[in-house]
Amino acid sequence: MIGHELGGRYEIISRIGGGGMALVYKAHDVLLNRKVAVKVLRQQFVHDEEFIRRFRREAQSAASLSHPNVVSIYDVGQEDDVHFIVMEYVEGSNLNEIIHERAPLQPEEAVHIAAQICDALVSAHQNQIIHRDIKPHNILIGKNGRVKVTDFGIARAVTASTITQTGSVVGSVHYFSPEHAKGTSTGEKSDLYSLGIVLYQMLTGKLPFHGESPISVALKHLQETFVEPRVINSLIPQSVENVILRAMRKNPAERYASASDMLRDLETSLLPERLHEPKAVFTAIADDLDETRVMPAIRPTSAAGRQADIRPAASQDRTAAAASINGTGPVEWEDDKKRKAWWKRPVTVVIATLVIIAGLYFAVRAVTNSLDVPEVTVPYVINETEADAIKMLEEAGLVVEDPIEREYSDEVAEGYVYNQSKAKLKVKKGASIKLYVSLGSELSTMTSYVGQPIANAKEDLAALGVDDIRITTTQEFSDQEPGTILSQTPEANAQFDPKTETVHFTVSKGQETVVMPKLVTKKEAEAKVLLSQLGLVLKEANIVREASYEPEGTVIAQFPYQEGEEVGKGAEVSITVSSGLPKDAIEKKLNLQISPAQAGTTSEIKITYSDASGENKEWGTRKIKDTQRFTVKVIVAPNKDATVTVIRDNQFVNTFTVTYEDEQAPADQTIPGQGQQPTDQQPSEPATGTAGSDDATASTNDPQTTDNGPSNDGNEETQPNDH
Repeated sequence: MIGHELGGRYEIISRIGGGGMALVYKAHDVLLNRKVAVKVLRQQFVHDEEFIRRFRREAQSAASLSHPNVVSIYDVGQEDDVHFIVMEYVEGSNLNEIIHERAPLQPEEAVHIAAQICDALVSAHQNQIIHRDIKPHNILIGKNGRVKVTDFGIARAVTASTITQTGSVVGSVHYFSPEHAKGTSTGEKSDLYSLGIVLYQMLTGKLPFHGESPISVALKHLQETFVEPRVINSLIPQSVENVILRAMRKNPAERYASASDMLRDLETSLLPERLHEPKAVFTAIADDLDETRVMPAIRPTSAAGRQADIRPAASQDRTAAAASINGTGPVEWEDDKKRKAWWKRPVTVVIATLVIIAGLYFAVRAVTNSLDVPEVTVPYVINETEADAIKMLEEAGLVVEDPIEREYSDEVAEGYVYNQSKAKLKVKKGASIKLYVSLGSELSTMTSYVGQPIANAKEDLAALGVDDIRITTTQEFSDQEPGTILSQTPEANAQFDPKTETVHFTVSKGQETVVMPKLVTKKEAEAKVLLSQLGLVLKEANIVREASYEPEGTVIAQFPYQEGEEVGKGAEVSITVSSGLPKDAIEKKLNLQISPAQAGTTSEIKITYSDASGENKEWGTRKIKDTQRFTVKVIVAPNKDATVTVIRDNQFVNTFTVTYEDEQAPADQTIPGQGQQPTDQQPSEPATGTAGSDDATASTNDPQTTDNGPSNDGNEETQPNDH
């Protein structure tokens, strides 16, 4: 039952008690968020329709009670074969435990408790509800001292067939009223008798009647008197003893007329003027046929007998006269003989009967002695292992009742005894003892939480009783949403103990991310290697090729992630790669023959250009000692001409233009130094002209040329044009 949600509302937490008729559990009302007590009927009664019907009817009747000293009944229900009553949960102890721990109680405390019980009975009796099972076990004392009476109306559901089956009814025989013990109709005064016994036990620590069996105790309620409380405990005030004496009268007519009368007497019993009042005296009521009395023997009646009882006065005189004259005893007259004859036969019968009874008595005594079974004390085996408990009981000459009751328990380890019958009592050797063995904590079945958020799993496990400290997690990258469970231990459908098991989850922290690199201007092969190293995916279908002024194979765009963005590992990337120049673009070469500024000296030459591929692009820088030829490649388009600029020793020299319309290759251009003459016509100052015009001509001083860029003097490195 532990962990089960009864009726879809009451979550069973732990077992807190039980008797022969029902088990009581602490539960949580999930609808109203409060603690309740749930009494569950034992399985052996679930098929007794009459019992179930009366059980439910009386429980529903008791639910109508609303009193501060009565445990409230909230609900009555059934789930399959489980019949249950939901009632108020009282945090504290029952009166039976308090009596065993501290009895005898102080008169003030005992009277205070009894008055609250009596107040509850006043309310019940006004609602025509008779408890019928007032005993310390059914009296709860809260931590605030409030007394609560429980099990109202439940005792009425006990039928004759259950008296020998349930330990609760047998245990209650010490608190039965005489009319209850006889099996006759019981009323309100029966509850007052039971309350008197409870008060007696609180003040003395003892029960008024003991016996070897429930029957013998019941007979003592009917026939015997009890030891008065003040004989056992002289500290009990006479006024309080008078309350007990009146409540425990065997004749209901001699008890209090109502619970209200008894309550008033209790409330005033400790007043100073009443403490030493006279002891209560009760006069036997003539029509009390249950009272034990000596009855006269029934004698035979006849005319002769009646005549024999009447002795004439004359015969008396004659007897006296004869005695005086003769000096002897009385003379027996004829009338005397007749008078003596009537008693001879009854006396003979009585003597014969007494002889027979005596013979039977001694015969039965002899047989009883031969069959007398010795008594043994039942060992206390609670908290022992099942094997040790059985061994201890068998060594004491007792028999373990079969089957052994086994139930789940959060407090007692598996295989240990948590309850037993007749503990520490004296019983006949060979008697059977009932054992209750723990199955340990009730196991739960692990649910599969893979794919669910970790918050949901923690909430479910907390409801089962798994502390948050025993739920551990590790995180790893995955393509699942962050916080999603990837794996778990224990696995799904495994059995586990929510009170002790540690549950571990592997949780996704999302995809692993990398920083997107710059791919633009890189070669296609280089971009592929870089993406692969970072765990990013570049599919062939995601490579777009289009014409551009960038060199063929150069990445000119990347998508959808730009440089510096966080990208999840495994993400797909697209790039655009240059497939070469547009169809209407033309690549042209411009040859330049450049001399040092001064013959025989070294000059630094710097060449830049602007064309269809971009503006102010550097072709390169070189140092020369003599005239050299440089070839500069440029791209021209219908709407874009190219310009080439030469700077020597950080001084602007000239700018040359290459047009798209020129079908011929541009003519070589010459830039002479000082002291050098151009081959044809050379201006004395650097001039700006159009490549192919006659404004500037090339030098013929043994030039050295290259198609890829300027030649150096044998010591400098050549840097090629970007195209």
